[in-house]
Amino acid sequence: MSGIIGHTMYALLGARAAAERGLPVAWIAARHLPSYLCGAYLGADVGTVPAAICLDTDSPVGYGAQRLTKSPLTGGAVKRWELKVGREVFSPRQIHDLFYGRAHLAFGWAARDKPLAVPWEKLPEYFAAVLKDARQLHGPGERQLAYALGWMTHVIGDGLIKSVAPGLDLHLLDGKYTPANRPIQDLVTFHEIGVKELNLDWPALLSDLVDSSIEPLQTHYMRVAPARGELAKAAKRGWEPMRQLLLLEVMAVNRRYQRIRNGRILKQLALRKTAAGLQCDPALSKVATGLKYPEMLTLAKKANFRHALWQIGEAIADMFAEVVRLCPELENVWRLDKPDWKTLTKKWENK
Repeated sequence: MSGIIGHTMYALLGARAAAERGLPVAWIAARHLPSYLCGAYLGADVGTVPAAICLDTDSPVGYGAQRLTKSPLTGGAVKRWELKVGREVFSPRQIHDLFYGRAHLAFGWAARDKPLAVPWEKLPEYFAAVLKDARQLHGPGERQLAYALGWMTHVIGDGLIKSVAPGLDLHLLDGKYTPANRPIQDLVTFHEIGVKELNLDWPALLSDLVDSSIEPLQTHYMRVAPARGELAKAAKRGWEPMRQLLLLEVMAVNRRYQRIRNGRILKQLALRKTAAGLQCDPALSKVATGLKYPEMLTLAKKANFRHALWQIGEAIADMFAEVVRLCPELENVWRLDKPDWKTLTKKWENK
């Protein structure tokens, strides 16, 4: 399943909830929306690399450490995808083990690195240290702040949907977050909520997201850089600057491959009109225990899926509020220059 649809939605809802509370970070996210959304997906899921290469087409296929025995494009043979950096060669599994926990902080660490996990209740201090360092280490621009805020939404959203932390009421089909219910979550989020309720232009959002710049701040918050700033004080262990070049290469692959995946995801999530009503891709229906799209909608309504998304948006805004409290300099973000247009109109309008 896509991953990018859910995390884009979590970030958008978190920004709306933050704006409703008047939190200054909502202005940053709105002004730099592509970077904010890029941080919300690629700022955490650095395992967004191909699983294999289709030998018939020489095209990358699959996702991360997924095991493929044949090409999903042609049914033909595949070979394992690898990333070469200098004299070293890395598989998708190695990339996952090296970096997944470093981006997700509270969970997902390889066994040997589990002592480096950040307790859930300590996340606000970690996030605040990153935002304080952003301008000190990487200049005064807001774009990197937006990217980091997006990354924060990913950590919170994943923590709730994957039951790392309490606070999400959802039982959809066979649980909160399972292989069988993920197609339902993606389809309902994309069509019913994204398109019909929020009027989202998904192709434009996903295109802008993947075209966003690589932010060096990501190597800092993942502790794959020299230990510096407030974060080095808050997290004294686990810094691995020797892997910084590898991570930068992986981040470049993330963007290249997600451009390819975007088209495939949009195609797979498309609905088709039939005599029985709108229907989804048969492959998604198969994963979802054979459910057809109308049945998925009924199930999502029964599970109160919209409420679960509202809970995630509120939890993100809660985290933003706490981070602003710990990092009051965020209150000084640009809102709108003075005087406003109404005042200027009174002075300048032709009478």
